[in-house]
Amino acid sequence: MPGRTLPTFALAEVESHNTKKSCYVTVGRNVYDVTDFVDAHPGGGDLVLDYAGKDITDILKDEASHAHSEAAYEVLDDSLVGFLEDASNGASANGKAKANGQANGTYVHPRTGMSCEEDLSKDTDITSDYKTHKFLDLSRPLFPQVWFGGFSKEFYLDQVHRPRHYKGGASAPLFGNFLEPLSKTPWWLIPVFWLPPVTYGLYLASSGLTAVGEVACFIGGLGFWSIAEYTLHRFLFHLDEWLPDNRVGITLHFTLHGIHHYLPMDKYRLVMPPALFAVLATPFWKLAHTIFYWDWNVATAVYCGGIFGYICYDLTHYFLHHQNLPLWYKQLKKLHLEHHFLDYENGFGVTSPFWDKVFGTELRGAKPGKKSN
Repeated sequence: MPGRTLPTFALAEVESHNTKKSCYVTVGRNVYDVTDFVDAHPGGGDLVLDYAGKDITDILKDEASHAHSEAAYEVLDDSLVGFLEDASNGASANGKAKANGQANGTYVHPRTGMSCEEDLSKDTDITSDYKTHKFLDLSRPLFPQVWFGGFSKEFYLDQVHRPRHYKGGASAPLFGNFLEPLSKTPWWLIPVFWLPPVTYGLYLASSGLTAVGEVACFIGGLGFWSIAEYTLHRFLFHLDEWLPDNRVGITLHFTLHGIHHYLPMDKYRLVMPPALFAVLATPFWKLAHTIFYWDWNVATAVYCGGIFGYICYDLTHYFLHHQNLPLWYKQLKKLHLEHHFLDYENGFGVTSPFWDKVFGTELRGAKPGKKSN
């Protein structure tokens, strides 16, 4: 089935490609990118643009208007970029697709075109991907493309949640200049950077706490991190619905978390750069010492527990993407990678699915028993 190698498009997405810079047409469920043919059309580009984003089946067959030659159909054959989503499968351009497609007996998600976690590591054809989607060219720095791209929020969210994989597993260029090294963080830097201050903080707090009291505060901090992890992932990193529809909001989203969903297997953009986490962690220091205002030692021990929880989270996140793990973590890995290629609007817990169960955002998984038409 061609849909295994070519993407599917929502009708609204095809209709949005209705300009000279990006012109799509359909014939039945086939989607064609005829942008390069607009100026070359014998009858003039305006005739093509009159049908931009529309189905051209009838006009192709209309003898009264113009009998199209075999050459016209050859142009279309060379311009095939994908297929319209079957309206019966419940898919939508914003990723709220229902998992009910199959190809050759294997489930294929109707939005991402992926069937399993291994698909996340298949190299993306950079040239054809850019020609098909008109989103980001993986061979050029991504940050300026997002900033100057003029993308609508709807188009951006649809594209950034269609995972790509840069050739050979390397990191795609983000800035393409002296800032590039600052955008990459190896996993081992997280414990190296954060464990010393956590250890020192616990040492200071121990002067005013019993061993049992300090352990209790530390565990309390771990529990606080658990809900903070879920909350940050769901309401900050996935601020999709409330994202401002402008380039500032879109670029911030891409830099904070969108690039991870766009290139989920990039091993140097899987953990948070220490400088960024320091910015996010500072308010929690203030919060801990405000809540436990009567005892600096308690507040510090709780805070250290929370930071240790973060260390566990970032390392778990890396290993879920790139390591074979014990049985319990294999289930976590399955859920997290499904969050990437199946349903990015659910499955926000990384170290545990507990809060997803509490708040009803569990991943439901594919339903391979249902077939699309």
